[in-house]
Amino acid sequence: MQLDSNLVNDNSRLIYINNPQRTNEEYEFTGNEITTSKYTIINFLPKNLFIQFHRVAYVYFLIIAALNQLPPLAVFGRTVSLFPLLFVLTVTAIKDGYEDWRRHRSDRNENNKESLVLQIGKFQPKRWKDIRVGEVVKICADEAIPCDIVLLGTSDPSGVAYIQTMNLDGESNLKTRYARQETSLMRFEGDSISGVIRCEQPKRNIYEFTANMELNSQKVSLSQSNIILRGCHVKNTEWVVGVVVYAGQETKAMLNSAVSPSKRSRLEQAMNKETIWLSVFLFVLCVVVAIGMCLWLTRHREQIDTLPFYRKSYLVKGKFPGKPYKYYGIPMETFFAFLSSIIVFQIMIPISLYITMELVRLGQSYFMIEDKHMYDSSTNSRFQCRSLNINEDLGQIRYVFSDKTGTLTENKMEFRRASVYGKDYHNTPVVSDTNLDTETTDAIKPAASSRTEKKQKSDITTDSRLMGLLHKDVDGNEKISAHDFFLTLAACNTVIPILNRSTSMGPTDIDQDLEGIDYQGESPDEQALVAAACAYGYVLFERTSGHISLNVNGEKLRLDVLGLHEFDSIRKRMSVVIRFPNNDVKVLVKGADTSMLTILSKDLQNDDITLITERHLIEYSSEGLRTLVLAVRDLTNEEVQKWQSMYEDATTSLVDRSIKLRETASFIESNLRLLGATGIEDKLQEGVPETIECLRQAGIKVWVLTGDKQETAISIALSCKLLTPDMHRIIVNGTSASECKMLLSEAKVQKLTKCGPLALIIDGNSLVYILERDLESELFDLATSCKVVLCCRVAPLQKAGIVDLIKSRTDDMTLAIGDGANDVSMIQMADVGVGICGQEGRQAVMASDFAMGQFRFLKRLLLVHGHWNYQRMGYLVLYNFYRNAVFVFMLFWYILCAAFSTTSALTDWSSVFYSVIYTSVPTIVVGVLDKDLSHKTLLQYPKLYEAGHRNESYNSYLFWIMMADTIWQSLALFCVPRFAFNESTIDIWSIGSLWTVAVVILVNIHLAMDIQRWVLYTHISIWGSVLITYACVVVLDSIPVFPNYGTIYELAKQPTYWLSIWLIIVVALLPRFIIKAVHRMFWASDIQIAREFEILRKRRFFYGPRRSS
Repeated sequence: MQLDSNLVNDNSRLIYINNPQRTNEEYEFTGNEITTSKYTIINFLPKNLFIQFHRVAYVYFLIIAALNQLPPLAVFGRTVSLFPLLFVLTVTAIKDGYEDWRRHRSDRNENNKESLVLQIGKFQPKRWKDIRVGEVVKICADEAIPCDIVLLGTSDPSGVAYIQTMNLDGESNLKTRYARQETSLMRFEGDSISGVIRCEQPKRNIYEFTANMELNSQKVSLSQSNIILRGCHVKNTEWVVGVVVYAGQETKAMLNSAVSPSKRSRLEQAMNKETIWLSVFLFVLCVVVAIGMCLWLTRHREQIDTLPFYRKSYLVKGKFPGKPYKYYGIPMETFFAFLSSIIVFQIMIPISLYITMELVRLGQSYFMIEDKHMYDSSTNSRFQCRSLNINEDLGQIRYVFSDKTGTLTENKMEFRRASVYGKDYHNTPVVSDTNLDTETTDAIKPAASSRTEKKQKSDITTDSRLMGLLHKDVDGNEKISAHDFFLTLAACNTVIPILNRSTSMGPTDIDQDLEGIDYQGESPDEQALVAAACAYGYVLFERTSGHISLNVNGEKLRLDVLGLHEFDSIRKRMSVVIRFPNNDVKVLVKGADTSMLTILSKDLQNDDITLITERHLIEYSSEGLRTLVLAVRDLTNEEVQKWQSMYEDATTSLVDRSIKLRETASFIESNLRLLGATGIEDKLQEGVPETIECLRQAGIKVWVLTGDKQETAISIALSCKLLTPDMHRIIVNGTSASECKMLLSEAKVQKLTKCGPLALIIDGNSLVYILERDLESELFDLATSCKVVLCCRVAPLQKAGIVDLIKSRTDDMTLAIGDGANDVSMIQMADVGVGICGQEGRQAVMASDFAMGQFRFLKRLLLVHGHWNYQRMGYLVLYNFYRNAVFVFMLFWYILCAAFSTTSALTDWSSVFYSVIYTSVPTIVVGVLDKDLSHKTLLQYPKLYEAGHRNESYNSYLFWIMMADTIWQSLALFCVPRFAFNESTIDIWSIGSLWTVAVVILVNIHLAMDIQRWVLYTHISIWGSVLITYACVVVLDSIPVFPNYGTIYELAKQPTYWLSIWLIIVVALLPRFIIKAVHRMFWASDIQIAREFEILRKRRFFYGPRRSS
């Protein structure tokens, strides 16, 4: 086959059908073997360590461990100093290794699956990993597709195949793919198949494919409807045959397998500032010790040679007479003291905090998932936590950006109103049968009888007047328009009619029994319109790539489909060109009123109908109905030929195909004859008004961003109580930049002059001029001063732009919630993204951080779980700072009294176990289970959520109060034992054992003072931690090689030991107890007041109301 030179030179790939050797020799395409694992046996250790040390905290502790290996700085045992870091690295490596082993296993199972491949004229099994680009494969029913294939033929003579794309985009509804008519009847086994496919380079977009195919010197176009992607499953089709165009890592599924970057919570970002302050504290402590060491050595310069640790040389009678000892001179000893202090005080920066936060978030997510109040029985879906990093952000949301359709509404469309030829029709009869003329009544009765016999699957109650018009035996413009109206509803769509094979219905029995037809569609709107057409007798029962078949009131009608211009966000309409049996050609068009009313023909009759229809559209929208406009145009033979030429050029183009198709569509989508309009009802979800009101009381602003008409959006906003009658509405509908600027200026004046709450209503056309020019700041000032913002007719990227407007200009937390693919950009832009498991597939769910079944669950998610998570995590961070800092300051006071020598009274293992074993479990248990208020109280009083807005659980003030309290408690820890054992002969190791136990008891009782909800696990963790500490101390003091051997046994015999622990707790915590009591008595917060109210309510429940004497 001869190819044009430009076919090879441009940036496209050539696939020779059934000739993989030539295909891969020329272009070296990748094989079909996939690899999702990160590591191999050889590179696991270095690569895993490299990835882990991207965390700065790990590098910090590696440096600390390395310093401890130097002889002058060996404060701890060299092995002991490595234990914390090695423990964390090992646990993480084991986890990563196990996860990667599972990936290897999954890859091996996937690559070793088998499919039928055409080899030597026969289909023979071949492992997936051995399949190559250019080979012809055969997939049977319910089997998975091994690679991206262009469909050549199917078991259906018309070349249609049904597939499920659940694994690819999460959508469960069936979709159709078509084999080109040029290949659909081809025999594959035994015949020599040849041809060339010229397609684009691999791209991630799963909704787009641009290619053409040359067979027998004939070029045919290929599009998304002709390709089946890897991961899809064949359904309701016995077999499909296709040629491989993308394999392995180049398939669209693999190109989209990259994990989206994880988000970091606002609290974790704020925590970094306090971590820097802790680093400053650490530096200051080390400098103080170093300066103290310098001054002490200078003062005792003459005595250095007699001091054990600072001799310049061994004594003459020593083990090594005359050999230099450990003294390096005052400057170096000062420097070593500084470095040694960093090693001793290293846990001032809490390495365990990051691990603790991960475990706590995991526990919190478990309880959110298991919350039965957020389980949706209608869709059998429970709450999903798809991101574990931002649980606490749910407690600080100030802005909620919501889609309307499918999020606030059910997205279950019901056909309610129709405007046909300027007349309004309802879904319920408005005229009784007795008022109809005899001809109309006689026409309706047979049709009604026929519908009863057919048992159509439709719950729509038809309008008797419209039904009568359709069955009148008269010719006229009104009846023709009504006929074309329902013909457009039935034909201008992508809905798939599926015949129920369980019945005995065959192709010839369609007019006897239509009970077995189910409609599958990507859009609930289309399904509702096709169902309405079915109810009025226009039944779609077959669709192929080349024709559709209708049953029109008992008569079969086969229509050839010459071309389909699918809906896009720019045109906002779709059209289909069909040829009737009498060779007449029409283009049937439906779309949004803004895009349809401008392309109607300009004649007097059409103008009159247009004016009436526009009034009907306003009426429908004010009732909250979704509207579409329908129109038709008869095409002449010359117009059809010109359009076909343009259409063929556009569909076979590999460059700017979508633009060329749009230009081709505009050629026939003009001078249309208006047929009418539809009104579809999308009911509100259960609990939406109550949820919005609760969020508003909680100080959360709810903005609705929708693609619907302004009137529809306003009606829905009123019904869900987003808009209230007392609100003054500021409407911005501009058609140019200057007009938008003028409207914003006028709105600013209204903002200053009007009293009461304001509501801003703005359309997408205005946002085009505002977001792309220097009007953003004016819009921001206006929108943030309004109580409600309603954006209508907005595109997906405009939704993201509105979210970014708030996110980039304020520090307020944003949440976006939606259910469709058009909400993905908005969900990803917001700080927190929530997906609704709705009727529009699962793209929003797959892009979200959290997912749930109903909008009303958002109330519980934010007001209950969000509040709990934020309160727990805020306290967790502060407590971890306190727990480590009190230990460090205790060591610091001791070093100041030990000649700044950086020696430690605690054993190496006690220092290591302190944050890893002794005090870690209670922190995690409290972080997961503690509740300051019950869920009932939090839902009853939504204003309690504003505690998160005020940062009451974590802020700089609390940090500095905590540090002051920490210094006091560390002084109590150090001073009480020193004075208690001042006259005794106790050694430093005995004091160290006392401090080890005392500091663990102290921090656990400190934690116990702040626990709001005691449960069994809390008791076990708090008091069990103390018991474990005692057990570990006993074990360590029982090892003869340790310097603290036997100390605990001697200490336990002395009453002073037990008295010291008791005094430490009292002296350390008494100021904290007094301050908390006074603060709660005179300056109680809303949370504390609600907490006391809960306690009083429980007392009344158990003891009854107090009786007056």
